[in-house]
Amino acid sequence: MRIFASSTPTGANISSGKIIKGEKKVAKIVSFFAGCGGLDLGFVGGFTYRNQKYAKQPFEVVQAYDFDAACEPTYKSNVGEHFQIMDLAKAKPAEMPRGDILIGGFPCQEFSICGPKGGTDSKRGSLFKSMSAYAKFHQPLLVIAENVAHLPRMNEGNELRRIKKSFADAGYRCIQWDMYAPDYGVPQARQRVVLVFVRKDIAFDPLPPRQTFAGKYRSVEWAISDLIGIDDETVANQSQYFKAALAKSGNGQGDETSPRNAPGYTVRANAKSRVQFHYALPRRLTIRECARLQTFPDNFVFPHAATTNIRQIGNAVPPVMAHAIATSIGAYLEDVVSGKLDTKGGEK
Repeated sequence: MRIFASSTPTGANISSGKIIKGEKKVAKIVSFFAGCGGLDLGFVGGFTYRNQKYAKQPFEVVQAYDFDAACEPTYKSNVGEHFQIMDLAKAKPAEMPRGDILIGGFPCQEFSICGPKGGTDSKRGSLFKSMSAYAKFHQPLLVIAENVAHLPRMNEGNELRRIKKSFADAGYRCIQWDMYAPDYGVPQARQRVVLVFVRKDIAFDPLPPRQTFAGKYRSVEWAISDLIGIDDETVANQSQYFKAALAKSGNGQGDETSPRNAPGYTVRANAKSRVQFHYALPRRLTIRECARLQTFPDNFVFPHAATTNIRQIGNAVPPVMAHAIATSIGAYLEDVVSGKLDTKGGEK
């Protein structure tokens, strides 16, 4: 069974498909719908958020793709130079690098409870097919796809069944992780589904990420209280916020006051007046405060005007939650390569 697409890196000692104890193989990742890079940052690791270090992961992103040109400067200045603007609906897998893992948060608007609900028949809703087409051609070990929590329930489950069939035809089975972001240390009430597509010649599945913060959630105050009194760029993006008193549309969405002692409301990609108010100050949350709720480190700088910045932040996967996913996937790959698990998934 082919384990890794890439050649052995300098210094690694691999014999008969097994990693020698104490050494790790770096898995190559290709990223679709990369946006500003939240999911990618979590998989790479090596960042600090609120004085906590998130370790380097055994992954290297070799190429990231997104259609939005505004994401390019954000991604390149914060994650890496391996970003390419591409309409993935027209992508040709044969012209892309082969990765061990494909990751991506395919567009969620058509599956959101607040969206147009176009589903897989819509132009945006069908973009998951670019991921299954890549999988069919390159046969990576895993495909990891993130989307909104409503996806499995939409159209009585038929939308998810269509997605699963597309990947089944490519040679993959699907496992589903329902993830509530505060369970993983994210101070934001964000509910998401992660679909892990496992190549069918691998007999066992990765375990879901550990809920290390279940029942002890981080609050909005924990995340942003030190920013009170800062209204300039001594902390990047802290001077940016929307000054509208009330939202002009959206049935009051965005007019909520952020809870002080609980995780915040979901940070949305909707710009302008759709950002919640501060729990103590008479203004809406700043771009940096929203980035904090999304667990971006303070040295991750958003280079655009507020409207574009909040769209990128709201569309992103929180890096801390992505890091939890990557930790589980990294442990799984180590077991795959080392032969720790037998063909039924149990320990030898």
